[in-house]
Amino acid sequence: TLAVDVIREIGPFKDFLSHDSTLKHMREVQSQPRLIDRTMREDWEKSGRTDMTQRAEEQARHILETHKPEPLPDRVLATLRSIVEEAEEELGISKKKQKVRPLRSKKTRDAASP
Repeated sequence: TLAVDVIREIGPFKDFLSHDSTLKHMREVQSQPRLIDRTMREDWEKSGRTDMTQRAEEQARHILETHKPEPLPDRVLATLRSIVEEAEEELGISKKKQKVRPLRSKKTRDAASP
């Protein structure tokens, strides 16, 4: 959570590091970003010297390849279905298959022209 009260108390351009709340919470809310590499330079170079963009692309690829979305609960599906049906009714869209006049080829169209 964001300590809005502390931010207001300290204000802009002042020192958050010396505030009691920083010391109190620093170990429990420490951020560990996935894309930032905090290794020593030598280790970073040995591991392929990837930059943040490369790591982001790799993570995105991994997510796209492995993510298995949870199916929506039946009550959510029913709600979505009713919203779609309501919109179709408002727009005059029929669920029945609409008869669509078949498209004619250019050759057939040209032959039918006077």
